[in-house]
Amino acid sequence: MKKSSDWLFTALLASALLLAPPLLADPAAAATAAEKDDVYRSIGLGAAAAFAVAVSIIGAGYAVGKIGSAALGAAVEKPELLIRSLLFVALAEGLAVLGFAIAMMLIQKM
Repeated sequence: MKKSSDWLFTALLASALLLAPPLLADPAAAATAAEKDDVYRSIGLGAAAAFAVAVSIIGAGYAVGKIGSAALGAAVEKPELLIRSLLFVALAEGLAVLGFAIAMMLIQKM
């Protein structure tokens, strides 16, 4: 059985993977202030991308859980409502896809 803190561990791991390249850069190589600013900008963009993905996935998971349980409850009473209610589940899942797309746009600016 998974712990409730597994999502936090996953979000922290994703953040660490996104922030690792700028943090592992050789400090002696970034001698000028402009190069140091580029490193800090990359760290900020990586953190923003990780935050965008984490928040959108948590929100989508919450929405799919609430909408999915209501959809299945309605389908038990009226089976013809199942197909129509799956549309709302798909709309909630689109939130996670949009968060991923925004994160990819942020990473491309690095």
